[in-house]
Amino acid sequence: MENKRFPKMALLFISFLYHIAFSAAVVSNRIGINYGRLGNNLPSPARSIELLQSMNVGRVKLYDADHEILNLLSGKNIDVAITVANDEISGIAENQHLADQWVYEHILAHYPNTRIRFVLVGHEVLSSTSTDQDMQIARDLVPAIRRVKNTLKVHGIRNIKVGTPLAMDMMERTFPPSSGSFKPEIREFMVPLLKYINGTKSFFFVDVYPYFAWFQSQVMNQSGISLDFALLRSGNETYTDPQTGLVYTNLLDQMLDSVVYAMAKLGYDDVMLAISETGWPHEGESGANRENAAEYNNNLVRKMSAVPSNGTPARPREVIPTFIFSLYDEDQKYGPATERHWGLLNPDGSPVYQVNITGKGTSD
Repeated sequence: MENKRFPKMALLFISFLYHIAFSAAVVSNRIGINYGRLGNNLPSPARSIELLQSMNVGRVKLYDADHEILNLLSGKNIDVAITVANDEISGIAENQHLADQWVYEHILAHYPNTRIRFVLVGHEVLSSTSTDQDMQIARDLVPAIRRVKNTLKVHGIRNIKVGTPLAMDMMERTFPPSSGSFKPEIREFMVPLLKYINGTKSFFFVDVYPYFAWFQSQVMNQSGISLDFALLRSGNETYTDPQTGLVYTNLLDQMLDSVVYAMAKLGYDDVMLAISETGWPHEGESGANRENAAEYNNNLVRKMSAVPSNGTPARPREVIPTFIFSLYDEDQKYGPATERHWGLLNPDGSPVYQVNITGKGTSD
């Protein structure tokens, strides 16, 4: 086993070097923010764009493709990710005309003055495959991505990446990272997705939350995940993967690398990663408070905006585009209290706690 593993690791290393060289040349490390609007007390879109600018945000991710917001972002130095709704996926997958129409209405009507750089087809589509409709949307995911990308190609647009954000519940195993694997029931969807993303040099978008992994370990009375490790506190704790010998200093890197190894097991060693959502709640269940949220997000920003990039142990120096969740608390979201308390800003635009989005200098 040892003799067989090292050539594979060498091959992975070579592919990662190519991967890093490519990504470093074209990918910005400016931090993004998710702009969700499931609240009844939120500032206007115009005020929200002003606030994003005042925070020196590099990117913003929308959960739709709202025309008012895209118009407001015109001429702004902010890269934009827009989203195709889950209930639009099957129609676009079946009909190129619908894909053309969607691109015309939501991209061509605003591009290039609005710096649309990512189109995310669906949201966590593979998290639910329990109904016939869920399964149909899962089957239609890659065809829909392909049709949107084809329309962009026809119009000569090459600088917009098309992908889909997936949650960590796609994983069967995440620990140790080298054992990372996708759930068997979604592998039939994962292989064509990885093949297409790899072929178009797009990103594998992941919604990754160390908070939830840490919180679950507390609920189950497990002592394997410390708060220091989850909050990206450097120097306090390390973990060495017994299979690779890679040393981990935080839970986020472990979770990301478990996805890297899961992709490699399906034959895709060099698909680029992006973090479509991450963050820490400032109110709600255990561990959700302003101090922890501020520490996690400030540590995250410093890590992901560093020059040269830190990457992860399995992908050193790789630039990983990152979006923090979220701009505001959203009081109309369902679920436990934590779900409604991820915002960086209060409804009046003041900070819930201090975060330095640029990662430059010191943030208290």
